Amino acid sequence: MSARGRCAKVLPSELNKVCPERGDDPATHPRKMSDFEVVPNLQQSSSSVSKSRRKAHFPTGSNEKENLISWIPENIRKKECTYFVESSQTSDSGRIVCECGYLREQHLDDAAKPPIFLGKEWDPSRHIQEMPTDAFGDIRFTGLGQKTGKYVRVSSDTPPRVIYHLMTQHWGLDAPNLLISVTGGAKNFVMKPRLKNIFRQGLVKVAQTTGAWIITGGSHAGVMKQVGEAVRDFILSCSHKEGEIVTIGIATWGTVYNRESLVCPMGGFPAEYVLDEENQGSLSCLDSNHSHFILVDDGTHGRYGVEIPLRTRLEKFISEQTKVKGGVAIKIPIVCVVLEGGPGTLDTIYNAITNGTPCVIVEGSGRVADVIAQVANLPVAKITMALIQKKLSVLFQDTYELFTESKLVEWTKKIQDIVRSRQLLTVFREGKYGQQDVDVAILQALFKASRNQDHFGRENWDHQLKLAVAWNRVDIARSEIFTDDHDWKPSDLHPVMAAALISNKPEFVKLFLEQGVRLKDFVTWDTLVYLYDNLAPSCLFHSKLQKVLLEEREHTAGSKMPRLQMHHVSQVLRELLGCSTQPLYPKPKHTERPRLSIPVPHIKLNVQGSSLRSLYKRSAGRVTFTMDPVRDLLIWAVVQNRRELAEIIWAQSQDCMAAALACSKILKELAKEEEDTDTTDDMLALAEEYEHKAIGVFTDCYRKDEERAQKLLTRVSEAWGKTTCLQLALEAKNMNFVSHGGVQLLYDPDGLGVVKMASLYIKDFWNKLDICAILVFIAGLTCRLIPSTLYPGRIVLSLAFIIFCLRLMHIFTVSKTLGPKIIIVKRMMKDVFFFLFLLAVWVVSFGVAKQAILIHNEERVEWLFRGVVYHSYLTIFGQIPSYIDGVNFNIDQCSPNGTDPYKPKCPETNADNKKPIFPEWLTVILLCLYLLFTNILLLNLLIAMFNYTFQQVQEHTDQIWKFQRHDLIEEYHGRPPAPPPLILLNHLQLLLRRGLLRQPATHHKLKEKLEKNEEAALLSWEMYLKENYLQHQQCQEKQNTEQMIRDIAQRVDVLAELLDLDRVKRTGVVEQRLGSLEDQVHQSAQALRWMMQALRGNGFSSGEDVPPVALDTKEMDLQGKHEESQPPHHVLARNLLYPGSHTLRFPVPDEKVPWEVDFPLYDPPAFSADHKDMAVQDPFSLSLESLLKINYNTMDGLIDRQSFHGLYAVQDGLPLNPMGRTGLRGRGRLHCFGPNHALHPVVTRWRRNLDGSIIRKSLKKMLEVLVAQYPLSDVWALPGGSLEPGETLPLKLKWILRREFWPQFQNLLKQGTEVHKGYLDDPRNTDNAWVETVAISVHFDTQNDVEMKRLNSFLQGCDPELCIRWQVLDKRIPLHANHKELLHKVSTLLGAYY
Repeated sequence: MSARGRCAKVLPSELNKVCPERGDDPATHPRKMSDFEVVPNLQQSSSSVSKSRRKAHFPTGSNEKENLISWIPENIRKKECTYFVESSQTSDSGRIVCECGYLREQHLDDAAKPPIFLGKEWDPSRHIQEMPTDAFGDIRFTGLGQKTGKYVRVSSDTPPRVIYHLMTQHWGLDAPNLLISVTGGAKNFVMKPRLKNIFRQGLVKVAQTTGAWIITGGSHAGVMKQVGEAVRDFILSCSHKEGEIVTIGIATWGTVYNRESLVCPMGGFPAEYVLDEENQGSLSCLDSNHSHFILVDDGTHGRYGVEIPLRTRLEKFISEQTKVKGGVAIKIPIVCVVLEGGPGTLDTIYNAITNGTPCVIVEGSGRVADVIAQVANLPVAKITMALIQKKLSVLFQDTYELFTESKLVEWTKKIQDIVRSRQLLTVFREGKYGQQDVDVAILQALFKASRNQDHFGRENWDHQLKLAVAWNRVDIARSEIFTDDHDWKPSDLHPVMAAALISNKPEFVKLFLEQGVRLKDFVTWDTLVYLYDNLAPSCLFHSKLQKVLLEEREHTAGSKMPRLQMHHVSQVLRELLGCSTQPLYPKPKHTERPRLSIPVPHIKLNVQGSSLRSLYKRSAGRVTFTMDPVRDLLIWAVVQNRRELAEIIWAQSQDCMAAALACSKILKELAKEEEDTDTTDDMLALAEEYEHKAIGVFTDCYRKDEERAQKLLTRVSEAWGKTTCLQLALEAKNMNFVSHGGVQLLYDPDGLGVVKMASLYIKDFWNKLDICAILVFIAGLTCRLIPSTLYPGRIVLSLAFIIFCLRLMHIFTVSKTLGPKIIIVKRMMKDVFFFLFLLAVWVVSFGVAKQAILIHNEERVEWLFRGVVYHSYLTIFGQIPSYIDGVNFNIDQCSPNGTDPYKPKCPETNADNKKPIFPEWLTVILLCLYLLFTNILLLNLLIAMFNYTFQQVQEHTDQIWKFQRHDLIEEYHGRPPAPPPLILLNHLQLLLRRGLLRQPATHHKLKEKLEKNEEAALLSWEMYLKENYLQHQQCQEKQNTEQMIRDIAQRVDVLAELLDLDRVKRTGVVEQRLGSLEDQVHQSAQALRWMMQALRGNGFSSGEDVPPVALDTKEMDLQGKHEESQPPHHVLARNLLYPGSHTLRFPVPDEKVPWEVDFPLYDPPAFSADHKDMAVQDPFSLSLESLLKINYNTMDGLIDRQSFHGLYAVQDGLPLNPMGRTGLRGRGRLHCFGPNHALHPVVTRWRRNLDGSIIRKSLKKMLEVLVAQYPLSDVWALPGGSLEPGETLPLKLKWILRREFWPQFQNLLKQGTEVHKGYLDDPRNTDNAWVETVAISVHFDTQNDVEMKRLNSFLQGCDPELCIRWQVLDKRIPLHANHKELLHKVSTLLGAYY
């Protein structure tokens, strides 16, 4: 604890002791408070944190340290007590402490010298000040391995946006798709082992699958410890990449034990933290399994709950942010998960429900969670104070005595309000959702809340679907969204379909196709451009597109990068598919074709601007469809190597065989340029898979009809660049496909241009050999004819003869036996080529060393080359020089001075006896090593390479031979039949026909363009057989042994789960029946007791003492539902927080609402607002003198104080609300005591189709109602409101109508039907002032009603923020709750749908 005071006085020289990584820094010197004001725009450091750094347990880089050190002190503060006032309480050690809880030495030096202006009383608002935080960085838990997280100490007044900026920008966290706020018991509690496992596994599953943040209290106790252990177990059982779960602990700084180790003005990187539970006392240790900590400081010590307000504000701020992921923009949803808990947990649940946050209560965890879970299914009227008292006595045995009567009243009221919002409350019961299905319960709670949320039209369903796509939970989408409750149009799914494609979610793509999305309707030209705009940056195809755009910019000399068009995509695709295909997307003639401006890189579905939904609406009227949308999507998926997506789309394709072969070609070409080895392997594997698909489909076709199958091979495919399946297979070198029996006689030499034929001719190895032989022959023949070069001519001709002989080997490729052997020889030549590089290193190294040791200053270049290279090379084959060891040295075999041109120069010798003097031992060692590595190592390596090549070719001998036959057949059809020299006659004939007579070339072509009807029938037949092939593949997969074992294991698990679930359900039914039986027995006993007392009195008692008869269970359920739909007492008028103020009502449970019920504890606060802008209002003071001037139950001047319900009681000069207690005295925000009269006209018309017919739903006509949204209001309302004294129309109604129409509207009201007249349950009501309204239905029955047209023409907005609209009448329409009750009555009156 002493570190608190010491930290504020740290000297620069002492920083190295506290933070060893830091030295002197001027930031540590004292500064004025004004110097540390938070910059409104969040001052950022010069360099931003890399978004790729997401893992909190990784060590912080130097750039991140600099960012934090410069940014945090300027934007984040802590709180310090600046005035020491001795407290009556002492510390745990008995020492004197300040009112803030800290010791004297833990304060600043000036705090012990109180100035005069500070006063004597300790005031937190004056005596606690903010200053730059001194605790942030990385936290490492000592003794627990490499567990490292992030932490920061923040002031309790820190704006949530600053903390969110810190987490997303500096801590590098991705914005969450879901926020899970876990609350409950702060002390350790016992859970059933099974329930604990279900909760842990379900929580981490929902966090991991949806990309959620989990927020807890962060301490190593209670529910926070349960969450931490759940995350720990998940990380240990998963891979490093999968085990990333963001768990944020928001704790109170003043209650953290060992927090002094976290103090470091320049940041701890890392700060070592010791988790010491034994000595923590009343404080708490941080949990080591959380990844991030936000430590909230209010300047006090040992006071729990300080973090709750900031945590609430932060969670609300995050839930208001928009997250864009996978092309879908969603508001980040939040859910509260509750385990166990005490009074603070109840407040948290109540606040969450009040703010519209769904809550999941885990039944069986204990205390508050069990209290709510056990009464959640009861009607609110059955939740009485006696029942809550009974539950508390059972579940709070240790602390039950602390519950006073006032606490019991407050708990009853809050639990009633919680249960009343059933749409926000989900109780997880073990066995109800199945084992390990807490994740489903959490997501269902969110959908349940969203489904019951008020909305216009289909906004709610769109929101739910966007959530499911963002979470990638197709199971939830199937069970919760695509149900009978809503009819989805295929066009409604187009935006989320695009989002699923971009974010690579194949299961959703499959689901949308099942729901009726047609790719021909979905894929437009603009959609394709958008999809290619959103290619993954790491994709090779993306880089190739960027290269094309750069080349175009350089060609046009423009400064801006040209916008991506489909002809750019076509240019890259042609490189991949080969020049034999024509461009798939031709360049448009008019480059300035009007196009949609599509935002990049995300599809924002719920924000302003151009959206994908508007894209489909706007492009629907134009013919923008491509020729084959399925092909276009397939290419888009294949170029990104997305296996699952491509497989789903290929299954939809019609020209499936050509599509599979084209995909194989594209993938093989991309694999050649891909740098990542794993991606290359995936591409090649996927290419092989598509080749097998093409073989499978062709095999089925060939078995059914050989003639049709051959047509499929030679048919010109318009969709794939006017090429054929056979040509695609040959281009892709798909040997397995070409070697198929049905393909062998169908090669296509193709009619090509001269340039293209020349290029293809040169690519062939044998043609290169031909050119070489002819050129050498011509050179030799020329030399032979010249007498002076006769001999060189003979030499050249001999070389030409060798080449011609080698060329003859091509004939052997016809043989099935010798053909593959020639291929082996060709491939072995490549092996030899690379082997020579290794061999040259050893030959040259040994040759140079040998020459330098043996020979001195050899000047003859030819003998120098012989000694270094030639002799060294021959040594490998056993021709070892005789003079290398000196034993066999003979001076007659060499030239001493190197003058003899036919002898090598002699080695270094003795001048006396001419004996060698070089180190023989060294040359012998070098020779041995040389022979060892060359003869044994390198030659055996070459043999192994040859063996590998041989085995590779030998395994596929048949496929290779059949594929090579294509060259011979093409040569047969493409070359003249006559042998040389008669071939000259054929060439002369061709020259005459092509050059002089201009006759076109005739080729043996296997390329056929079919008629449209024949082609359509052929493709339909192919597609039918493709479906058979896919079904056959699925059957084979199911019959696979491993798959059968997995299926059986899955069925056993499901069976065990069902048995377990049945056991739990049976237990629950038995408990329910026993409870019902117990109640009936109890009531029977009461009846018998009454009968006995009556008999003893020799007569019958009065009927008032007869005990109530027990109701049947079904009757109780029906009665409960009726009470839920029609609450007996006002509800909105008893909301604890009074609207437009900070006043809290006195809690009034349902049973204490009537004035007739005795309620001694009732002591409501008083509140009356002062409306300075109103000319007429009652006094806001409750003095008896001012109240006696008011005349109740009559006309009081212009103010009508008469109630539609008759006379109301007046007590102490104040009228009493005829509907009972509200928990607040005074008139609140109303103008008058007693009734405040209002008028609410309900203007409706029938909803019609374009042809004028009335739209029906559930056999009932649908209505449209006129609604308005007034300024400074978030909800819509009926066009009416309070009546001013003496006025007949409400002021709010006059706002939306022109003055000249007011009299006519009054006539409409007189002709209308009154649907309600009396009390209105309004949140502004109090004990002494309430709203009474008259609701009049004004309905226009005909479409051409003159009055309706005049009404529409006279609608106006006196304020630009005032909105008016005709809205479909539905129970989910977002209006005030009391207005919806009026709409229900109108729909009932007109017999319309509601």
